[in-house]
Amino acid sequence: MIDIKDLIENPEKYRASQRARQAEESAVDSLIAAAQTRSAAITRFETLRAEQKSFGKKVAQAAGEEKQQLLAEVKELSNQVKAAEAESAQAEEQLRGLQGAFPNLIHEGVPAGGEDDFVVLREEGAVRDFDAEGFTPKDHLELAESFAALDMERGAKVSGSRFYFLKGIGARLELAMMQMGMDQAVEAGFTPMITPTLVRPETMAGTGFDVEHDDEIYRLERDDLYLVGTSEVAIAGYHSDEILDLGQGPERIAGWSTCYRREAGSHGRDTRGILRVHQFNKLEMFVFCTEEESAAEHAKLLAWEEQMLQKMELPYRVVDIAAGDLGLSAARKYDCEAWVPSQQTYRELTSTSDCTTFQARRLNIRERTLKDDGSKGPTTPLATLNGTLATTRWLVAILENHQQADGTVRVPAALRPYLGGLEVIEPST
Repeated sequence: MIDIKDLIENPEKYRASQRARQAEESAVDSLIAAAQTRSAAITRFETLRAEQKSFGKKVAQAAGEEKQQLLAEVKELSNQVKAAEAESAQAEEQLRGLQGAFPNLIHEGVPAGGEDDFVVLREEGAVRDFDAEGFTPKDHLELAESFAALDMERGAKVSGSRFYFLKGIGARLELAMMQMGMDQAVEAGFTPMITPTLVRPETMAGTGFDVEHDDEIYRLERDDLYLVGTSEVAIAGYHSDEILDLGQGPERIAGWSTCYRREAGSHGRDTRGILRVHQFNKLEMFVFCTEEESAAEHAKLLAWEEQMLQKMELPYRVVDIAAGDLGLSAARKYDCEAWVPSQQTYRELTSTSDCTTFQARRLNIRERTLKDDGSKGPTTPLATLNGTLATTRWLVAILENHQQADGTVRVPAALRPYLGGLEVIEPST
């Protein structure tokens, strides 16, 4: 949720943000008008209520016909107070609705435009020339099936399309990757957390997801709960309606969870293998910090993501996502995309977002400030950030980039200790 006071005082920067997002600039004016309407409604209600209180004193002092006349006026005034209160509540609800739908203010320098307008910041690692090596690379599904590591057919039999069984070395690879990521996170000062995968509507909406219109979200109607697409949701809600002490620095959490996405609108896209599936595991970094620290924390999250990709010895590129593709909550987002040989293109493996105070305002998470003399100061919304450290999709890039001409796959050196020293994955016999 954006800071309505800042929007009223600086409307042009919010109009510019909306233009960059390819969103309606008129939403700024609608918010300003709604805020003015609410302010006028509150003033009228408070004025009438004050008048009602003063009338009470007059009635107590009056007698006879005068008192009867005042009582009639009090009754009429009481009706006006009730009407003004209802009008004030309606104005507040309208403002809240508009404010809740308004996206976060983007950071300066974020590329304008939509999904295809991202900016490539850099490319890291060498893309292998398989032609020079004398063989055509297999895709991850063919490789995984040769290792008896993945069973898509039985996944579909049991649960439907885009479900799967990871087994044998496939299951071990994912667990090894996730554990390596968790070890890295702990070393960087993150607290490990295994999070709920079902959350309440207010938690989902508070994080910035549109529970009414987002077709990606699975809902359990009978219980009015939602399956999360990332542990970010549960971790963001962890401190809802709380005041945090960030005097010792940011609070960093590494959440391990199973995630669910309906993949609505992706029919016919990436149907082969595990690039785009309904259920997967993910290790997510999440940070609570002061608003002033958020940009520096964002840079750290990106560096930790790159550190993991480099440990996996994967060629990748870093992209600055365009404003129109940021979603509601993010003020800036960087993706790391790994090279996928079978597709001859880069595909997203990690994403890290700076949500500034947007989620904290919606979830009522604040930090306690200190005055110059060290005493307690007022509370203020803090900043939240998130970033992927490992997920099931990484297996696609690991298998394809490290395959060898004889059908084996070389295990990245950093991952070998988590697989009992295994150096090469060989086809199943």
